[in-house]
Amino acid sequence: MTDLIHLFSKLITSDGKLLIPGISNTVAPLTEKELELYKKVDFSIEDFKRVGKCIQENPVDFHMARWRYPSLSIHGIQGAFSGEGSKTVIPCKVTGKFSIRLVPNQEPEKIQALVSDFLKTEFAGLQSPNKLHIYSPEGGMPWVSDPDHPNYMAGKRAIQQVYGVEPDFTREGGSIPVALTFEKATGRNVLLLPLGRGDDGAHSVNEKIDESNYINGIKLLGAYLQEVSKL
Repeated sequence: MTDLIHLFSKLITSDGKLLIPGISNTVAPLTEKELELYKKVDFSIEDFKRVGKCIQENPVDFHMARWRYPSLSIHGIQGAFSGEGSKTVIPCKVTGKFSIRLVPNQEPEKIQALVSDFLKTEFAGLQSPNKLHIYSPEGGMPWVSDPDHPNYMAGKRAIQQVYGVEPDFTREGGSIPVALTFEKATGRNVLLLPLGRGDDGAHSVNEKIDESNYINGIKLLGAYLQEVSKL
């Protein structure tokens, strides 16, 4: 358990900086055009602070940390005794789980190799009598689309019709590998058209969708299809 905690502490800092050498070298460079999109997003750091702590104080840095740079999350440890109460169990085996959110232009196989080599080097430095086994399931390729594509312009006009506001174009760290699959299989532009709200808590125990979003979502889909038909 001590070895595992040591390895986990070497992966990421408390302010979200990944410590694995070379992992950020393949990130697609930031363009001025993309930077302008982040500056236009209707967002207030002070509003966000009412519900959580911000690692970044600058809104643009906040968005880029969430949307365009890789992130690492530690998910859990299995082994020994983790329930309530006191029980001084010394485990013979522990398993730690973490994941890395990839971004363009990172490739799963290359990132897996970087992570594996880094962990093996760190573990060797401990001179521990324990053994390290690294298992990585198949990773998914990152995907991003062109917000200036006519398909996105159709979505923009549809949102303006239904909600009466000009939408922000945002990136989001979501595991939807089928988007890239659709794009490759059809050779067409793929659009993720939002129907819910930022506080819907997707995949959580308190996941929800408000009635107004359900009704307006139906309207939005109809308006979007009408706009696409004009292309």
